[in-house]
Amino acid sequence: MVFENFNVQAGNDASGVPTDMLTLNSTVRILYRNPATFFAVHVTSTPLEIHYFQLRLASGQMKKFTQSRKTQRKITTVVEGQQVPLYGGVGVLSNGREHLEKVSLPLNLTFVIRSRAYILGRLVKSKFYSRISCSVTLKGNRLGKPINLNHSCLYQ
Repeated sequence: MVFENFNVQAGNDASGVPTDMLTLNSTVRILYRNPATFFAVHVTSTPLEIHYFQLRLASGQMKKFTQSRKTQRKITTVVEGQQVPLYGGVGVLSNGREHLEKVSLPLNLTFVIRSRAYILGRLVKSKFYSRISCSVTLKGNRLGKPINLNHSCLYQ
């Protein structure tokens, strides 16, 4: 995962309430493997979402694809949030708006990968769901540098 852009500025939400507005741009790369020896799988995903506790800061949609048997591929997805109103919900950012390079913000990346295999044509269908939740810390001085999420993710 790479956080490319992170910006907090004053603004108004859709109803005209003045609040801090956050813009976040990041890229998530996933390695997907199909270890099956006899069938391909059709892969879709729920939107990839970045949360600060329960406040959704950014989201992005992975493109669906078909993965052949015994192959792997890297999927790149842009996860972004444009002018997200904070309403004072992120106290770390309200104090450090001028010094964003010193900010350390704990975030969660969550999504579900859905894989479907048609084993005997469409007669036998197998579904595989994987719920993935990753803990990541956005550090203002590490923008543009990749963050390895191998040991910080839970797969259910």
